[in-house]
Amino acid sequence: MAHIEYAKELNQEQLDVVLHGDGHCLVLAGAGSGKTRTITYRVAYLIEQGIDPACILLLTFTNKASKEMLHRVSGLMSSDASRIWGGTFHSIGNRILRQYANIVGYTSSFSILDSEDAHALLKSIMKELHIDVKARRFPSTNVVHSMISFAVNTLTPLSSVIEEKHPHFIEFTGQLEEISRLYIEKKRLSNAMDFDDLLVNFLNVLQHLAIGERIAHQFSHVLVDEYQDTNALQALIVQAVGRMHKNVLVVGDDAQSIYAFRGADVRNILRFPNRFSDTRMFKLLVNYRSVPEILELANESLSHNTSQFEKELRAVKARGSKPMIIACASSAQEAQYIAEQILTMRTQNIALAHMAVLFRSSAHSQTLEFELLKRDIPYEYRGGKKFFERAHIKDVVSYVRVCVNVSDESAWLRVLNIQPGIGSGTAEKIIAGIRGSVDVQSVVDIDVVRLPKRALGGWKDFCKSVHTVIAQMPNAGYMIRAVLANGYSEYLEREYPDYKDRIEDVEQLANFAETAIDVISFLSDIALYDESISGKNKQASHETERIILSTIHQAKGLEWDTVFIMHLADQSFPSIRAMNELDGLEEERRLFYVAVTRARRKLFLTYPQMGGYDGFTFNSPSIFLEEVPSRLFERINIQEDGMRKKKDMQDEEREHWSWDADGPAIEVDTYGDFKKTPSVWKKSTSIKQMPKSFLSEY
Repeated sequence: MAHIEYAKELNQEQLDVVLHGDGHCLVLAGAGSGKTRTITYRVAYLIEQGIDPACILLLTFTNKASKEMLHRVSGLMSSDASRIWGGTFHSIGNRILRQYANIVGYTSSFSILDSEDAHALLKSIMKELHIDVKARRFPSTNVVHSMISFAVNTLTPLSSVIEEKHPHFIEFTGQLEEISRLYIEKKRLSNAMDFDDLLVNFLNVLQHLAIGERIAHQFSHVLVDEYQDTNALQALIVQAVGRMHKNVLVVGDDAQSIYAFRGADVRNILRFPNRFSDTRMFKLLVNYRSVPEILELANESLSHNTSQFEKELRAVKARGSKPMIIACASSAQEAQYIAEQILTMRTQNIALAHMAVLFRSSAHSQTLEFELLKRDIPYEYRGGKKFFERAHIKDVVSYVRVCVNVSDESAWLRVLNIQPGIGSGTAEKIIAGIRGSVDVQSVVDIDVVRLPKRALGGWKDFCKSVHTVIAQMPNAGYMIRAVLANGYSEYLEREYPDYKDRIEDVEQLANFAETAIDVISFLSDIALYDESISGKNKQASHETERIILSTIHQAKGLEWDTVFIMHLADQSFPSIRAMNELDGLEEERRLFYVAVTRARRKLFLTYPQMGGYDGFTFNSPSIFLEEVPSRLFERINIQEDGMRKKKDMQDEEREHWSWDADGPAIEVDTYGDFKKTPSVWKKSTSIKQMPKSFLSEY
């Protein structure tokens, strides 16, 4: 086995971890600091020092990360690393339980339930308890399972989860607790575990006096990747499995803890030194990814958090350009600006695959998706389906379609199938009864078909909702909001754990619909979008280069040459919901930090100054832009003709603005001051008329 020259392969920070990582160690690995490299070399060093690979436990959060690390170790050692116990918490739990399942009341041949299996079992339990989900407005099996899972992983009573995260279901607390009890009982009787049970029972085995000590004694060295993403249950597993030899090395970055909504608890990493008083702390702060200007912004932003370990990333790359803040007049202009920059950089031989547009919420992507399609810029969407392909968007559009075209059977099928008590058979009967009707008003005003009692309530609720929607014609935006306000928001709460995000999507759809001339134009735009997407999907296999659109949560761990962070407006990012949660602002700031540190060379930060239902609601810039010194940015302010000259502007204020007929004017603010009160525009040091091409050349 060839000897590895660690001092030549690693920087001093990494080398210290590799050579001196015994005992309880906390490695704070900043973004782009070579975390994976450090862990890999640490494992190789242990083996080189004579540690049996079977005594090394490497816990990760993805199978991909585990396989990559083990593959690298094999490459370094010129030997097989298969004897190392490497894998996710769940996969290691499964391996342990195959040996010791009897300790927790199972046999070694237990089945593992996937999410579909789990939902089916919960559905049968609810049927056994005579709970009619649709008729009683009871949460769906999907929501029930998410509640139970969150309670298990965070070691929180189910009643507290309901009270804090699903208060609209408090009246069902007793029944939900009974469902949870029966769910546990039936899984045991079926010799089956779901994914959460793999962790719960793994911990139970580790806490067994004799067997737990045997397992803990086997693993002389425990290494944990992405420790900031652990939940309460996983933190206890780490503590239990490392209790004998006390060689526990956890690697992570509290600054990148962004998954609280999944149950991750940043306090696990922040309190690690308190949990283990002999903890040695290492910091990996040399960043190999980004230019200094980007790291200066990231460091300064993060300094506003109070619950954190102090650290400051240092760049090794040569200096580049400052991040750009672009204040756009509207969401449409924000999308146009981003698209123009993408096309310009493409002509400068920057591949589309090396660019990404990141956003806080999937709802923020809709305007940009339309703009990219219009300009024939291929893109790949990360973090879910493209905007108009999402189920809830299709639902709401179907409501509008039946109001406009009473003969639209596919739209009728979609809206009827989500009504309480109406199944596919009843929906077909209703549709048969309305054929030949003149308009939807005549349908909801009369009894078109005799319905069973179970379906009648759902039909009456639907008719009541449609009456309200029709009253808003032909304004498509108002029609969409009427759908949301008359039962559909409650449907989303009942059906989806992420219902708040879906409601935000629908509100964004309403904003988009406001830009259409009328409801017919709106539906035509949607149809043309669907046709374009269909054509793009057919060509997808031949498309080798696409720009990435992604939520920030999905972008963690990735990097690009150029990154756009869009919709950085107050109450959008940080999310207004997060601002109402304990420590929510600090997690949002960490999310901003993650987004910024995805960029290697260029960073664009954009936000619309105007928005809202009427298009004349002023947006303040995000607090994350305001709290950072202006010297760290370059700023431009783009104004559309309609926004540039407001009716209530005083004559003396107007003279400081200019525009041309061929393109938007650019206001260059050399002091970098934000216009915090856009209704009274602040005077700038220089204002220039510039053609559209300036946007691409800036």
